[in-house]
Amino acid sequence: MKIHISNHTITVRSQRSLRSLGGLAAALFAAALGGCDDQAAAPGPRAAFVRTEIVQPKDRRSSITLTGEVQARFRADLSFRVSGRVLARYADVGTYVKAGEVLAVLDPAEQQADVDAAHAAVLSAESQLRVARVTFERQTALIAGGFTTRPVYEQAQEGLRTAEGVLEAAKAQLGTAKDALGFTALRAEADGVITARNLEVGQVVQAAQPAFSLAQDGERDAVFDVYESIFLGEPDGHRVALALVSDAGVTAAGHIREVSPAIDPKSSTIRVKVSIQDPPTEMTLGSAVAGTVTAKPQQLIALPWSALMAAGTKPAVWTVDQATRTASLKPVIVGGYEAGEVLIKAGLEPGERVVTDGGKLLSVGQPVTYEGDRS
Repeated sequence: MKIHISNHTITVRSQRSLRSLGGLAAALFAAALGGCDDQAAAPGPRAAFVRTEIVQPKDRRSSITLTGEVQARFRADLSFRVSGRVLARYADVGTYVKAGEVLAVLDPAEQQADVDAAHAAVLSAESQLRVARVTFERQTALIAGGFTTRPVYEQAQEGLRTAEGVLEAAKAQLGTAKDALGFTALRAEADGVITARNLEVGQVVQAAQPAFSLAQDGERDAVFDVYESIFLGEPDGHRVALALVSDAGVTAAGHIREVSPAIDPKSSTIRVKVSIQDPPTEMTLGSAVAGTVTAKPQQLIALPWSALMAAGTKPAVWTVDQATRTASLKPVIVGGYEAGEVLIKAGLEPGERVVTDGGKLLSVGQPVTYEGDRS
C-alpha cells in the first residue's frame, strides 16, 4: 500500500511496517506543531550598546574677550569763530599740541579793517564828547548868572550824556573788532592730540565749521562695540581686564563707565566705554586693546555634543535607568556652548547616567548596555 505524508510517498509492504509508519507520522506531526509555536513567540527588543557617563555639576566661569580702541575721555571739535580764507595751517592728524598753541590762521584783512573803523569811531566819539562837555560847562556858568534859559541848559546837559554814551558804544565796538581779529588764529584749548582735520590752506571756512578734533590729555577710555546678546549674561561686577593687542604684556584694569542706551542701526551693536585706571604709557590714543569680562560662576553639567538630542523643538538627552537599564528622553535647558561641549543648566540631577554616544537610534524604554564612564 502507499501513504502520502507531506508530499512524500511511503510504500508499506507489511503490517509491521505500517505500525512503524504510524510512529513516524506522529513524530513528524509533533515536530510541525513545535515549529509553529517557535514562530508564534515574538522576540524581545534587542539591547543597544551605548556610551554613558554619570553627570556631576561643576562651577563654570565663562569669559568674553572683545577688541576695542583707546580714546580720550574728553574730545572737542575746534572751529573758527569768524569766517575767512585759511592763510596757514600748523597742525595735522596725530600732532601733539599744547594749550594755547596756534593750529591755523585766517587772512585777517577783513577783521583788521573792522578794527581800524572801530578805532576811528572811538576817536570821533571822543571829539564829540569834548565839544559836548565844553558846551555844558558854558551853559552851567551862564545859567548861574541868569544869562541863559533852563531849556538851553538842559539841552546841553542831554548832549553831554549822549556823547558819553556814543563813546562807550564806540569803545565796545572796538573791543569786539579786536576780539574778532584775535579769532582769526585758531588755538588749542587744552593739551592733546589732533585726531581729525577738515581744512586746507586757501580754503574759505565759515564760522563754527569744524576744523580740527582734539583728544585731550588726561583720563582715557577703552571703547568697545558689543552685541546685545552679551548683556544676557551676568558679569562678575563691572571690572574689565585690558591688554594691548600688539603686546599682551601691557595690561591695565578697567571699569565699565558708560553703556549707550541706543543700538547702532548699522552695526546692531551697543557702545560701551570702560575707564582705564592708571593707563600705562604704552596705551596711547588709538591703540587697539582687548577687554575681557568674566561672568559669575554657575553650576553647569558639561556633556559632549554627541549627547545632545531633541524632544520636539526642545533640547534633550537620553538617560539610563540604572535599575532597569532602559533609556528615556529627558528635556534639558542649555546654558551655553563651548568647543566640543554643551553646558546643561537645568533638567538633569547629579548622579544621573546620561548617554553620551550611540543615542541616535534609541527609542523610549529600549534596553541598553554600556561600558564604564567617560574619562
